[in-house]
Amino acid sequence: MPGQLTVRPVTQQDYEQWLPLWDGYNEFYGRSGETALAGEITQMTWSRFFDAYEPVHALVAERDGKLLGLVHYLYHRSTTAIAPNCYLQDLFTSQAARGQGVGRALIEGVYERAKAAGSGRVYWLTHETNHTAMQLYDRIGERSGFVVYRKMF
Repeated sequence: MPGQLTVRPVTQQDYEQWLPLWDGYNEFYGRSGETALAGEITQMTWSRFFDAYEPVHALVAERDGKLLGLVHYLYHRSTTAIAPNCYLQDLFTSQAARGQGVGRALIEGVYERAKAAGSGRVYWLTHETNHTAMQLYDRIGERSGFVVYRKMF
């Protein structure tokens, strides 16, 4: 019988298990092969988790010493609130862990930390084709109705 799922902050010792999850997340969104993130982006992302001056944080889900998922989130100011907003930027679980509550546990871990930090809101985006994840998101969050526009440089 598998052990209990633990959601905790990432540590420096997690890198070897975090990296395949990070690579899987990026591959899911089409960032692999010729469109892969540059190695320095991955290294900078990793280093930000351990820099006290950065608003970027990471949690991992672990069971029996194996990382099953990751979530990255950050805090930012808003013109419509005094408290910081919490943006859940990246969420990924290993294929083997899907459907076992890992994604929900990671999101709830962000909710807990955002509340403790005084944030009044956690929000995130997903691709419109990510139907499986949206089934979870529809149960634990609410759609804002906003449409995202962007311009890449």
